[in-house]
Amino acid sequence: MRTNISAALSAVVLVLLAVLVPLSALSAWVDLEIDNPDRYVAVMEPLASDPGVQDTMSTLITDEATKQIDPGLLQGASLGFLRGAVRSFTTTDAFRSAWVAANRTAHEALTAALNGESGKDVRMDLAPVMQQAKQNLVDSGVPFADEFPVRRTDITLLSADRADQLRQTFRPLRAGGIWPAVGTLLFAGATVLLAAARGGPGRRGSALAALAATAVVGLGFALGALVLRGAIAVARNRVLAGVPGSDRDGAAAVYDALTSSLLTAVWIVLAAGLAVALCAVFARMWAGRRSARPETAAPGTGSGPLTPLTARGPAPGNSSGHDR
Repeated sequence: MRTNISAALSAVVLVLLAVLVPLSALSAWVDLEIDNPDRYVAVMEPLASDPGVQDTMSTLITDEATKQIDPGLLQGASLGFLRGAVRSFTTTDAFRSAWVAANRTAHEALTAALNGESGKDVRMDLAPVMQQAKQNLVDSGVPFADEFPVRRTDITLLSADRADQLRQTFRPLRAGGIWPAVGTLLFAGATVLLAAARGGPGRRGSALAALAATAVVGLGFALGALVLRGAIAVARNRVLAGVPGSDRDGAAAVYDALTSSLLTAVWIVLAAGLAVALCAVFARMWAGRRSARPETAAPGTGSGPLTPLTARGPAPGNSSGHDR
């Protein structure tokens, strides 16, 4: 009966941790990264060096730059020179600075969408990038660069319907902050302490029960990490499904950059949970074998147990014949 109750409680702990761990990670991620403009920009900044982002930006800038120019003026070598100049611009510090400015504006749009203030697609305005690119081309002596238009050019990062769905999910997460993570750790610690208090008789029984509970908690954290990994993959597919094909590569790069810290947390929690569970299992096995080992006799006392009689020596009045 006691074994069945322990198994049921272990299953409950596993299920609770499989839910609490991903919720805690997501809540902390939203609070520390998504809602923090400086942290958001810091995560986005390295994408300026991503080859895929640079290729996408070069294509957009070149296409926009040539829309208002007579096609007959930009052909052959001239067009190739323009494309090369724009591609070279995407490797400069000026492009990185413009990229940071564009992402700071994009964060404002994302925050407005999650707050329900816009009801529109979340877009990144590339006008700062376009302006800096034009100036760079003019300084480089590219023909007709001063005639290139600078106007709002957007990349869709999140469609309006996906923003509505995420808003419903993010609302409780944003309210929780880091406290769900704190609560999850407290729950794990309380589980181990309660198991130790309700363990078998004596200190050894409490220790074995605590080790068993520690193993369950470790498995629960590992299971929660796997659930979080699956949730990230599913959300990525759903978010990108609502993005136009021409913007999908850029949106995918942004999504992957934003969730990189979550993926890091997945592998850390998974490895730590499995390590804790395995150590607890091996420690419990070792303790169980040690408790089942028979007591050995003390040296010089024979193979049998020491009886009160042999311990006290000969009884009074039972001397040998030499004492006569």
